[in-house]
Amino acid sequence: MLVAGTTSDAGKTLVTTGLCRAFARRGLAVAPFKSQNMSNNSMVCADGAEIGRAQWAQARAAGAEPEAAMNPVLLKPGGDRRSHVVVLGQPAGEIDSTEFSGGRARLAEAAYAAHRDLSSRFDLVVCEGAGSPAEINLRAGDYVNMGLARHADIPTVLVGDIDRGGVFAAFYGTVALLEPADQALVAGFVVNKFRGDETLLAPGLRQLAEITGRRVYGTLPFSPDVWLDSEDTLALEGRRSRTDEATLRVVVVRLPRVSNVTDADALGLEPDVEVVYTADPRDLAGADLVVLPGTRATVSDLAWLRSRGLDRALLRHAEAGRAVLGVCGGFQMLGRHVHDPEAVEGREPASVPGLGLLPVETTFAPEKTLRLAHGTALGAEASGYEIHHGRINRDADAEEFLGGARVSRVLGTMWHGSLESDALRTAVLRLAAEARGRTFAASGVSFARAREARLDLLGDLVERHLDVDALLTLAQHGAPAAPTIGPHA
Repeated sequence: MLVAGTTSDAGKTLVTTGLCRAFARRGLAVAPFKSQNMSNNSMVCADGAEIGRAQWAQARAAGAEPEAAMNPVLLKPGGDRRSHVVVLGQPAGEIDSTEFSGGRARLAEAAYAAHRDLSSRFDLVVCEGAGSPAEINLRAGDYVNMGLARHADIPTVLVGDIDRGGVFAAFYGTVALLEPADQALVAGFVVNKFRGDETLLAPGLRQLAEITGRRVYGTLPFSPDVWLDSEDTLALEGRRSRTDEATLRVVVVRLPRVSNVTDADALGLEPDVEVVYTADPRDLAGADLVVLPGTRATVSDLAWLRSRGLDRALLRHAEAGRAVLGVCGGFQMLGRHVHDPEAVEGREPASVPGLGLLPVETTFAPEKTLRLAHGTALGAEASGYEIHHGRINRDADAEEFLGGARVSRVLGTMWHGSLESDALRTAVLRLAAEARGRTFAASGVSFARAREARLDLLGDLVERHLDVDALLTLAQHGAPAAPTIGPHA
């Protein structure tokens, strides 16, 4: 089945993840699938393939081993009009926005082949769409939404975010804009993020079913405890964790081309830590730890950092002896220079000075490093994963730190995900606390257990509020007959 949405960030990822867990609980071999992601949040599989982090998490929800076929095409934005392409887990050049119509043919072939492969090996494939299927300007080259559904005759449900308002119009309008053959595959709707008394919603749901000839499969309530790995930066707007009585304050710099910002998620689980995501240099004042996350455009994001005065705020923070953690691209910014002689990340070759806080030089190479990593730092065991083009040249006498470097309380690592290692996370926060003459004790929080608890909570919400049996029947037997509505009727 295909889970499509009326908009971006409507809840497609959440519903798909919850269904993967709910169907797996029924003893089915379930695989998630997304033909194409447009995201800089990715993950490395055990075999070295790079896929969208959301599909990696969905595979965990399904109890399946993450693999390249689950996200055969990953587009990683490198600018407003250009994206780096990953096909079946490996780099495959670039694509410009003007090439999307014609250039997507080869990508569609890879996606369809991957879907066939998964369908041959799993009982059920739960597909996630992208954006909205009613983006009629893109329909001719679509292989993620109704293009995929039509290709493989996949029944489709639409998810709408009622918290935004206008959900009934969004449901009706999305279906009505589709051509009749696409409409025939849309079986019904799921309402997401509902707050309040469902009896007040019921009359609208009945009318929606009457005028569209399609059923509502359920209404998911808003739950503040559901927090999944994000695919894009929409989820970062205004995002922050607890602010009451926090022992430590962590500030994560929200870079324009931020990559794998989920690296900081584990910090938000700590009961005595406040985490703020910001692009305002004033927010760095009073921070115990500043995190510079990864980026898909290191040189241009470093220029942006300087244009906002964030570089000066960060240098003042480090000069005061407070902790800094740079991850991948963020770590490279902390070095002496960043070189891109072959224009791997930009349109032209570049060589720019870094912030000079760590004794390293970075040079980008066309070959991408993709691997899982394990090691020790600050006296703690740690693991993570590497996704980068940067080659690091560290001074011979410099202290190594998880593939990067350390000078006092300035830490730089090439490893994403290292803060998910509980002992290392505690050690980093303890280092940050020491700068203020404080102590930080291990909280006992387990990131791995917390992730499983979130997936279980999501599965429970789906089981409780959606008609999972009816959705399983839909997936097994296809979309029932429904009328064509709107201008095509």
